[in-house]
Amino acid sequence: MGEGRACGVGAAGVTALRLDAETLRIPFRDPFRISRDMSGDVAVTVIVRLTTDDDRAAGRFGLGEGFPDTYYGENPDTMSVVMPLLLEAVDPFEPRLGRDATESRAALEAASAAMDEAIRHHGAAKCAVDIALHDLAARRLAIPVYDLLELSPDIPPTDFTIGLDAPDVVGRRAARAARFPALKIKVGGPADLETLEAVRSVYDGPIRVDANTGWVPEQAVRLMPELERLGVELVEQPFPAHRLDQLRWLQERSRLPIVADESCVTCDDLEGLVGVVQGVNVKLAKCGGVGPARRMLLRARELGFRRFLGCMEETSVGIAASAAVASLADWVDLDGALLLADDPFEGLALGADSRWRLPDEPGLGVRARTTEGA
Repeated sequence: MGEGRACGVGAAGVTALRLDAETLRIPFRDPFRISRDMSGDVAVTVIVRLTTDDDRAAGRFGLGEGFPDTYYGENPDTMSVVMPLLLEAVDPFEPRLGRDATESRAALEAASAAMDEAIRHHGAAKCAVDIALHDLAARRLAIPVYDLLELSPDIPPTDFTIGLDAPDVVGRRAARAARFPALKIKVGGPADLETLEAVRSVYDGPIRVDANTGWVPEQAVRLMPELERLGVELVEQPFPAHRLDQLRWLQERSRLPIVADESCVTCDDLEGLVGVVQGVNVKLAKCGGVGPARRMLLRARELGFRRFLGCMEETSVGIAASAAVASLADWVDLDGALLLADDPFEGLALGADSRWRLPDEPGLGVRARTTEGA
């Protein structure tokens, strides 16, 4: 199921940190398709393990995950090229990880800045390294990642996402997922209204709509009264990422919050969205990891945005890392691991109230479902 790579050498020489990367290809429970990608049968994600000689002797390593999305110009091959460069950039900060929580937070922030200075973009590669650094630092301190970040483990419940398909198929999947407090429905196909009618016929909770850039303005404004009638809670990324003018136009005509996703990749995008949309979707794999997501959520709050914490189709590693900052969000969409047919990690449990129960174990609190897990 996976293919592995290792790197411990940067362009300038040997680093103290060693990174082992494995690409996983995991089938979905149900086909998962969105308007700009109809190939959703298998999730492709990259798991990394970060360690040093001393950590290895102590039986310790940091787990990380980066979900490469070709929409943002990434795949496992680009990640394998970029990660040695990132490893070299963060290596000088490794000795400060685990001294104490304050020093570790400062080192993690400096490491994140060093990655940004080393190369632009490449959010998934940065995310994998950043999560692993947080996990390693927290394991050294014997505290959970959320505790290291001075955040609460009390987080909002997650919704559940259903991909594009025929309306009757989506309706059946919605009925199976009716225990969740909200459903996120992918739209941007030929039968959006019929799909949402099918969902509403079997589900009475809030519906969140995500078009993944698949609508045009005339279509969107025509649908708005119907979305209100059907109890839709928000509309995510109806138009292409660069069309902020269209997003603003629709928000001015909509009583529903418009949420920017593809238009909102990193913290640098937030200022340009003020007055354009009411909400922003923050994802670790877009912005570069736990630290960047925490800073982005805090800045979004300062700017008056409603904050949606989303995910890619990640394993429990990526979901646990996202959950560590979820107390800063208004809405949570952390269901990636639930969409997979076989999550190879354990330790993160979903409560009956659809809230992730953050483990009180050191680090992320997740481990491989094998005898070799950490």
